Amino acid sequence: MTIDPHVIQAFAKSIGVYQFMNTTWGWPLVESLHFVGLSMLLGTVGVFDLRVLGLGRGVSMATLHRLLPLGVAAYALSMATGSLFIMAMPDQYLFNPAFQLKIGCMIVAGINVIAYFAIASRRVRAAGPDDDALLAAKIIAALSLACWIAVIIFGRVITLFRPPWHWCFWC
Repeated sequence: MTIDPHVIQAFAKSIGVYQFMNTTWGWPLVESLHFVGLSMLLGTVGVFDLRVLGLGRGVSMATLHRLLPLGVAAYALSMATGSLFIMAMPDQYLFNPAFQLKIGCMIVAGINVIAYFAIASRRVRAAGPDDDALLAAKIIAALSLACWIAVIIFGRVITLFRPPWHWCFWC
């Protein structure tokens, strides 16, 4: 199945996204909000992951766990703003291998969150401030941290690598 960027762009034009993103302040405003969301995401989920991995002993994992809803809100902000970029310039994203890798890492991170809540959440929240997390929780935290760092790296590479649509052999 091939995604037609013209259909996405026509939709963006019909609802005003394309026009807004191509104003003087549209793209910079949305990009700033995107970076705020990513910073909040890594600042909450990343700090929690580092604590699960053993850094910051003395800080309760349950206390840091309370920051995760803020991380979810930051993720929602990043998704909303990121979708505006795609709608405004779909051909620059859909066929870009860096963007595809970014999306792949986001999917892995999402599956990883499900694994965390299914496998380790209760025991991590019950742990004391000086307790060590389960090995499964540490693996999940390491994967989470790696995925979100990769999302940021691939996101930056998107802007450096703007291939023409025909370079994507699997699209």
